Amino acid sequence: MTQLTGTLVTPSLTCLGRLEFDERIQAITPLASLEGVPRRYILPGFVDLHVHGGGGAECMEGEAAVRQMARFHAQHGTTALLATTVTAPLPDLESALRGIAAVVENPGPGEARVLGVHLEGPFISPQKLGAQPPYTMLPDQKTMRHLLALAPIRVVTLAPELPGALELIAFLKAEGVRVQQGHTEATYAQSLVGFEAGAQGFTHFYNAMTPLHHREPGVVGLALERAEWAEVIPDGLHVHPAAVRVLTKAISQTYAVTDAVAAAGMPEGEYRLGRHRVFKKGEGVFLADGTLAGSALTMDKAAQNLSRWGYALHDILQMTSGLAAQYIGLESGLEVGMPADLVVLDEHFEVLEVYIRGQRVRA
Repeated sequence: MTQLTGTLVTPSLTCLGRLEFDERIQAITPLASLEGVPRRYILPGFVDLHVHGGGGAECMEGEAAVRQMARFHAQHGTTALLATTVTAPLPDLESALRGIAAVVENPGPGEARVLGVHLEGPFISPQKLGAQPPYTMLPDQKTMRHLLALAPIRVVTLAPELPGALELIAFLKAEGVRVQQGHTEATYAQSLVGFEAGAQGFTHFYNAMTPLHHREPGVVGLALERAEWAEVIPDGLHVHPAAVRVLTKAISQTYAVTDAVAAAGMPEGEYRLGRHRVFKKGEGVFLADGTLAGSALTMDKAAQNLSRWGYALHDILQMTSGLAAQYIGLESGLEVGMPADLVVLDEHFEVLEVYIRGQRVRA
C-alpha cells in the first residue's frame, strides 16, 4: 500500500490529507496540521482527449509510436488519453487504428492509459483543413462501421454540413460515440441541425470553424448559445486567454486538450503529422506556410497556463481532468474506490510524481 500526503484537490474541496492506495484508492484521511505535510497538490491524473503524439512519436505510425507518446505524456501528468488520428487515406487509418487497438488491449508500464481513439477526420470540410492532410471523405456509415471494428473509437470530429453527416451523427450517437463539430464551414443553421442530431461537442474551439459574426453567428455562436461541452487548447497560441475566459463563462463544461503532435517535448526541427511535415519553432508547431499544426503543449503546461490566466485551483482540476473524464464516462476522482491515477504537483504546478493504477511512473 502506497501513501501520499499533501493538499488534496477535488471539485468541491481542497484540504490537507493522506491517501492510501494500491490499484485503487483505499483510504483518505484528513489532516488538521501542516506539520510534516509536504507543500504539494495531489490531484486526479490529467485526461487528454485530443493528442496526436509527443516525444518524437505520432500515433499514425503504429503501436510502438503510440506507446512512446503514451510514455511521454505520462511523464507530464497525463494518466489517460485518446490517441487522435489525422485525415489520411483509408489504408493509413486502418494501420493506425490497429496500432492503437493493440495498446488499448495490452497497456505497458509507464504508459498513460490509452482509452481509445479520437477520429479527427476524414469526414471534415476540405475548405477547413487547418493542418489536416488533404484526404477528406464524405460521411459514410459503411466506412465508419469498418473503422469501428478496428479499434474502440470514443470521439469523432466531423463537419455537420457535409452530405450524409446528419445520418452519420445519428448512427454514432446510437453506438455510444461522442460526436464533435470541427474543421467545418457550417453556418449557424447547419451547426444547429448537427447539434440537434447529436453532435454535442466542439473540437479545439474557435479553431477551424466558422467564427461569431453578429449577422451570421456560425459554429462559434451556436456553441456559445447552446452547448454544454467543448474542448480548447490553452497554449496561448491557438486561443487568446481572454477568449478562453469567454468560452468557459459561456460553456461551463469546457475541458483542456493539448492537440500535441510528435514535436511536443522535442527540439526545434521537422516532424511528421500524418502525411504532412511540420516544423517546431519556439513554443509552436507549424506547416511550412505558417499555419498552426497541432501543438507542443503538455497537460502540466496547460495547468500552469490556466493558473497564470487567473483560474482557481478547483477549476484547473476540472478543466484538466474531471470534465474530460465525465465527458467520456471515465472513472476518476479522489474518492475511496476510484482508480489510483494521480498526479502530484508543486506550488508552481510542476510535476513531482505520477501514478497510473497505483504504479509510480519513473522518469
